[in-house]
Amino acid sequence: MTPTTETTVGIGGAAESTDMVLNIGPQHPSTHGVLRLKLVLDGERIVRAEPVIGYMHRGAEKLFEARDYRQIIVLANRHDWLSAFSNELGVVLAVERMLGMEVPERAVWTRTLLAELNRVLNHLMFLGSYPLELGGITPVFYAFREREVLQNVMEEVSGGRMHYMFNRVGGLKEDLPSGWTARAREAVAAVRSRMDVFDDLVLGNEIFRGRTRGVGALTPETVHAYGVSGPIARGSGVDFDLRRDEPYLAYGELRDTLKVVTRSEGDCLARFEVLLAQTHNALDLADACLDRIAELPPGPINQRLPKVLKAPEGHTYAWTENPLGINGYYLVSKGEKTPYRLKLRSASYNNIQALTELLPGTLVADMVAILGSMFFVVGDIDK
Repeated sequence: MTPTTETTVGIGGAAESTDMVLNIGPQHPSTHGVLRLKLVLDGERIVRAEPVIGYMHRGAEKLFEARDYRQIIVLANRHDWLSAFSNELGVVLAVERMLGMEVPERAVWTRTLLAELNRVLNHLMFLGSYPLELGGITPVFYAFREREVLQNVMEEVSGGRMHYMFNRVGGLKEDLPSGWTARAREAVAAVRSRMDVFDDLVLGNEIFRGRTRGVGALTPETVHAYGVSGPIARGSGVDFDLRRDEPYLAYGELRDTLKVVTRSEGDCLARFEVLLAQTHNALDLADACLDRIAELPPGPINQRLPKVLKAPEGHTYAWTENPLGINGYYLVSKGEKTPYRLKLRSASYNNIQALTELLPGTLVADMVAILGSMFFVVGDIDK
């Protein structure tokens, strides 16, 4: 005979043997938008957790197949709207690899510079919004102040404020404006001079440390099992960064400046510390790129392309170390002007799946702290 569960109504709750299903989202302040978390609770403790995705799905991978190689860039830079430059960079690297195309040295160094400025912009958003989710409102105002400083130079060079559309197959859209490198250097110095807000105001806050230390520990085994990457993986001691381990752009020449920061604890605090340390290092990398660009002789910043660009038949995979982790494009061409297939491997999609292992056994009160420390963008999950 199947056992039954009785729930007594009117005494303030259910019987101890009854689990409760709680939906967080898909419209909830703690889920960064339209993510839904289906939680099964035993009292205040989470028994099972299931991320339910797809509420924002826009079919970008199928749209890639109906656009030519110039047009797909505008689609690619939107899935992680905080990493737009890095997203479009991966696409053009894949197409250039298919074409066997070498881009001018000036374009290589400028791309590296802009990718690192984009990394700082991405990280600043999470450095400000994560304390906000834990009840600390002040840091987000500082984060937006620093973002505005960098957004101004990014907008000046590209014409776009968030979706830059500055990469082109063969290089960049156009050369840097006159005097821009000096203004970019000033912006980097200004942001660096005020980063102590996050070093002291956030990391030095005992409430923040109390809410994050020892909470949501992610093991290296889980990182590998779910393909977690980026700051989250490095916060669990997984020492892997494509910029160092499989260099692209100018990162091979920046080994002395590039520092891959790791922590062994794997908790929420460790992930935040890695993100903050990476922001400091990205500013150093930006300065190193500006120094190198100043030494380069005048020259082209892109390759001349035919009116109709067709990639030869074949396939390739290009991956980059995006701000949130590994971002990959698998490009299949049948020799036409549009991709036959362009599969996107986004960082947030893999990272968020680890919640099924991370949340069970934790308290509901710690759920927001753990979720926010995964540093994801919902569009990067749903694609």
